[in-house]
Amino acid sequence: MLTSPNLIPDGVQSLVEIDPVLTRWIAENARAGVDPGAVVAAMRQAGWAEADAAKVIQDVVVQVFPGFSRNPFVSTVHAHPIPEPLMDSGSSYVYAGDKMVEVVMTSMLPRLVVFDGFLSDDECDGLIELARPRMERSGVIQPVTGGSEINDVRTSTGMFFQLGEQELVARIESRIACMLHWPVENGEGIQVLNYQQNAEYKPHQDFFDPADVGTPKSIGLAGQRVGTLLMYLNTPERGGGTVFPDAGLEVHAKKGRAVLFTYDQPSPMKKTLHGGAPVLQGEKWSATKWMRQRAFIPQGIPGPRR
Repeated sequence: MLTSPNLIPDGVQSLVEIDPVLTRWIAENARAGVDPGAVVAAMRQAGWAEADAAKVIQDVVVQVFPGFSRNPFVSTVHAHPIPEPLMDSGSSYVYAGDKMVEVVMTSMLPRLVVFDGFLSDDECDGLIELARPRMERSGVIQPVTGGSEINDVRTSTGMFFQLGEQELVARIESRIACMLHWPVENGEGIQVLNYQQNAEYKPHQDFFDPADVGTPKSIGLAGQRVGTLLMYLNTPERGGGTVFPDAGLEVHAKKGRAVLFTYDQPSPMKKTLHGGAPVLQGEKWSATKWMRQRAFIPQGIPGPRR
């Protein structure tokens, strides 16, 4: 069914401005199960920018299929709002603002989505170079004080960017916010980590344990962490994947790949216990974005370390 729509956009910004012929063409391809990536490619041949084409496709599909929304099955597992991509069951791509991102795997418990091509090679290399001069030994949350301490649970080096600190950082934060429908300000600054050979991070939770004395201080005004997006900035020669022992899962580290896992409640029942497997050969670079319930206000709150 897929053919070029032969309609070149003229400042199109919303669904109401789209020619009805194009609307019908997108709807017919969606009903036929045509890969959204192929529809985007056809629109690009007709003169559309990739981001505009992706946005138009999403707008049309939402209207054509009233049930198309955040995955309806999520509500059976998570009772409270969490960062979540907009996709129908079985969708191969999601809209991320400036690009379409491929979905390669999903899981309900833990709530986990793996994306390929979330970052380009240039973006991965750029984050590494921006972070490299500022790397220092990584710490972990101290359960009594809510501050950071150094111990052998975690053997990496790392650094934090401030929100929107660099154009590249701001671009990635905007992409995350668009794809996961979670405001940029409801997130901590991106942390870049480097694991040399044999370095690892033993299994742990990203949320702040309600039983810890230091948790109220860690939560501050921003509330609990409710989601993690882990981005791989290179492909280690061997090892370095992210393991979820309670779920029997491992996500292999691959340059440009991102893995989202969310937890609407700070409970081990969500099966988000995870760890960075030892790097067996080479090194591993990654970047992490933690999302909070409310706007993150770092003033007066010890910087979380992972």
